[in-house]
Amino acid sequence: MTELQIRKIPFAFDETVPFQWHPKNPDFAFLTNAIGVLAIAFERYIVTVMKRAKRVIDDPEIAAEADAFMQQEALHARAHRLHIDALAHRYPGLRSTLDMAIARFDALLDVHPLEFHLAYIASLEATFTPFFKMLIDNRDLLFTEGDPRVASLFMWHFVEEIEHRSSALIIFDAVVHDPWYRLRVTWQVRTHVYGIVFDIFKAFEEVVPAADRGVAPESAPAAPSGWRKLLARLGPARPPARNPADNAFRGVPKWDLAVSSFRILLSQLPHHKPANEPLPAFARTWFAAYERGEDMTTFVGTPRASAP
Repeated sequence: MTELQIRKIPFAFDETVPFQWHPKNPDFAFLTNAIGVLAIAFERYIVTVMKRAKRVIDDPEIAAEADAFMQQEALHARAHRLHIDALAHRYPGLRSTLDMAIARFDALLDVHPLEFHLAYIASLEATFTPFFKMLIDNRDLLFTEGDPRVASLFMWHFVEEIEHRSSALIIFDAVVHDPWYRLRVTWQVRTHVYGIVFDIFKAFEEVVPAADRGVAPESAPAAPSGWRKLLARLGPARPPARNPADNAFRGVPKWDLAVSSFRILLSQLPHHKPANEPLPAFARTWFAAYERGEDMTTFVGTPRASAP
C-alpha cells in the first residue's frame, strides 16, 4: 500500500501578501509565482487523468497509490489557488492568466488518449526531484529571506512532490506497459509546458506593474548558457526576451545547477527509477517538524518588519 501522507495544512493568504515575496531575489519570486499558477492547472489535470486511469487499474495497491497521489496534488492546487486568489484581488488580470493555463491543459484532454496523459504526468513529475532538490539544498538563498507564508507554501509543495516522486511512474507503468512511450512524448511535453510557463511570464508583465514585480523593466538578464540558447531555438516554446529563469538562480553553485540539469535529463530515460534519486536532507527536517506539530504555514522564510 502507498506510504504517502495527506497533510491538510491551513495556509492563509490575504491582501497583505505581496506579489514580490522575495525582495532580495525578485526573479526567483517571479518564477515561483508562475510555478504556482502552473501548479493549479497541472494538478487539476492530474486529478482528472488519475480518475480516468483508475477505471482501468485492477491492482488495489496501484489504485491506492493513485488515490493518495490525487489527494496530495488536489491539496497543492487548492493552496496555490488561495495564494493566487489573494494576489488577484490586487491584480484582477491574474484570474485570466490562471484560466489560460487551465484551458491549455483542458485542451490536451480532448485530443490525446489516456496513455499520453499518463506519460505527460510521469515525464514532468520525474524532473521535479532533481530540480526541487537543487532549490531546497539552496534554501538559504532562495527561501529563507522571503515572505514566510509564500516560502512555506512552496517548501511544503516541493517536499511532498519529492515524497510522491515515484507515484506517477508507478501508475504509468501499470497502465501503459511500454517504458519507451514516455521518452517518445518527452519533447511534446517539454514544448507544451514551457509554452504555458512563458505565456504566464508574459501575462505577469502585462497585469502586474513593474514596481510591484520588483524588477525594473530595463534590468538586463544574465547571459543564457549555450544549452539554453540551443533550447530557445528548438520547438515552438520560445522564451520571452526577458526570462526570469536566467536570473533566478544567481548565487546557486554552478555544480548544483549542473547536477540538477544532468539528473533532469536522466529522468526522461525509459528505465529511470525516481526512488533512486538523491534527496535533500532538509526534507527529513520538514517531515519531522510536521510530525511534532509545528506551524508549517510559516516554517521557512523571514517575516517582514511592520511599517511604523
